[in-house]
Amino acid sequence: MSAEPIIYGLIFIGVLVLVEGLYLVAFGKSISLNSRVNRRLEMLEKGGPRAEVLDKLRKEMQQHMNNKSIPIYSILAEKAQKAAIAFSPKQLIMIMGGLSAVAFFGLTIGTTTEFLIRVLISAGIGIGAVYFWIAAKAKKRMSMIEEQLPDAVELMVRSLRVGHPFTNAISIVSKEIQDPLASEFGVIADEAAYGRDIGEALKDMAERLDMQDLRFLAVAVTIQQQSGGNLAEILAGLAKVIRARFRLFRRVSAITAEAKWSGKFLSAFPIGALILINLGDPNYYDEVMTHRLFVPGCIAVGLFLGANLLVMRKLTDIKV
Repeated sequence: MSAEPIIYGLIFIGVLVLVEGLYLVAFGKSISLNSRVNRRLEMLEKGGPRAEVLDKLRKEMQQHMNNKSIPIYSILAEKAQKAAIAFSPKQLIMIMGGLSAVAFFGLTIGTTTEFLIRVLISAGIGIGAVYFWIAAKAKKRMSMIEEQLPDAVELMVRSLRVGHPFTNAISIVSKEIQDPLASEFGVIADEAAYGRDIGEALKDMAERLDMQDLRFLAVAVTIQQQSGGNLAEILAGLAKVIRARFRLFRRVSAITAEAKWSGKFLSAFPIGALILINLGDPNYYDEVMTHRLFVPGCIAVGLFLGANLLVMRKLTDIKV
């Protein structure tokens, strides 16, 4: 069996590690999603003026969707925004190009693939590695925000009940909880201090993160501003609803986990069996490879495996 597929996989993993290394070198460990540092407060403690810190964070939060019209970048923009990637769109495109060049160099040294195929595979590895890295960052960050939100809302409720205005409650949340939600609420607190409507700011954050629970919070605050009422009681009820939704979502994820992994296993098993058979007997498929239906058959199998993944994903994608 040819070692080229293994080389492709190793090069993909290598460029994936490389992009993470570049990110940590460029922006430091404090911006890593594994860090529990409140980045906004850290920037303020270093002496940065409040207006400059707000402006920098807002640019980082909005830069990706503002450049969604760029052809290649459009596939990354939404996830990059959710992940709050500090790389600018131009930097990410340059990184994709650089990683593609690294992958091409590796393929040139390690394989005998034709030039055009090497170019296409290299481009796929460079773009795919960046997309996979950003998607993983976005998924992890959104999961952390979902876990933090009920605690943040309950902290607002306690602040309101002891007499703080809602803007102060938002500010307290931005200082007492950890990132990633702390910096998000910190931006809202700063925008409110400079005169922006807090309901509008919450709505923009909910749309930017595409998170239903945040939309509930924005709607609750907006309605209370327009019609009055006990905001503490409203948010207390909202916190209970968010926690119940979160528990239900986890339960659904646990119930559907078996089906999800079954779909992945059933799609990966034929490929794994093919690799093992070729390792055991490299000439096993020699007699059928020359048959006129061999290539169409391989294409059909690939389509069926892909359809299996899509169907299982749709069946287990239960909205909560």
